[in-house]
Amino acid sequence: MSTTRYSALLLLSLAVASPCAYPQNVKWPERPVRVVNPLAPGGSVDAVARVVMARLAAHFGQQFIVDNRPGAGGTMGYGIVAGATPDGYTLVMISGGYAGTAALYKLTYDPIKDIAPVSLIASGPLWLAAHPSVEAPGVSRLMELARAKPDAYNYGSGGTGTYTHLAMELLCQTTGARLLHVPYKGGGAAIGDLLSGRLHLYLAPGPLVVSHVKAGRLRALGVTSEKRVKSAPDVPAISESVPGFVAAFPVGMGAPGRTPPAIIARLNAALGSVLAEPEVVERLREGGNDPAHTTPEGFGREIREDIVKWKRVIQQGNIKVE
Repeated sequence: MSTTRYSALLLLSLAVASPCAYPQNVKWPERPVRVVNPLAPGGSVDAVARVVMARLAAHFGQQFIVDNRPGAGGTMGYGIVAGATPDGYTLVMISGGYAGTAALYKLTYDPIKDIAPVSLIASGPLWLAAHPSVEAPGVSRLMELARAKPDAYNYGSGGTGTYTHLAMELLCQTTGARLLHVPYKGGGAAIGDLLSGRLHLYLAPGPLVVSHVKAGRLRALGVTSEKRVKSAPDVPAISESVPGFVAAFPVGMGAPGRTPPAIIARLNAALGSVLAEPEVVERLREGGNDPAHTTPEGFGREIREDIVKWKRVIQQGNIKVE
């Protein structure tokens, strides 16, 4: 999903964020709400979840408890939510990998019908981080080396079919390069190997690598936004070397299918209010993300489009679950 599309959806959501945009007589929540994060603790989705859920708790006066349930590319956590009672007391964080796993795995649930979209929450570019031993000074040279010496360089991901895997596969397919994929159980698990040099590359959400780039432990070869990010103007956008390549990393929220629309509307509006708070905006941007509130319908449309997009990448790359 491009940054431009996120911005357009954010503008469309302003009406939804109005304090009067949801039914005032909905008696929800009246007890703590469980928010399943289907990815490992310590990653970028976890960081966004904990910032936003703390503010939702303050907004409603009820706890929003983040429950990490990683496994099988996130499908275990999504399956838990798909089978939960649709009463608003079980929610799920939807990451960029949701569409990819929907296209790759044989699921026990329907990714369109059994998970109801609530809203996008945040989006940010991925950073192509390299260990200092990698000879390439930029993306163009890296792709040249990867074409001349297939699989000479490896790259990590949060797991087969995750967004960090498929975005790198798309880059390779676009440029004709060949890099060796090393899947991990969560993005945070790959960082140690990247810092030690056992991994050469990682196309990662900013929060996982930016501090290491600033400290000189890693080098940033590019970002996947349409343009350079303001906080790092010296890091080129990958699109400068690979025209048209954009892969913003989205983080959103869903609920079990058949959750009452009034509850989804109430939650969507609350998210709009929370994401407009200056402190939340600042903390998300410190982590390399921007708020990205949308309507449920807009978020659902993006998910459907991305399933089609990543299915093409998976088929072309002959990617299979290991």
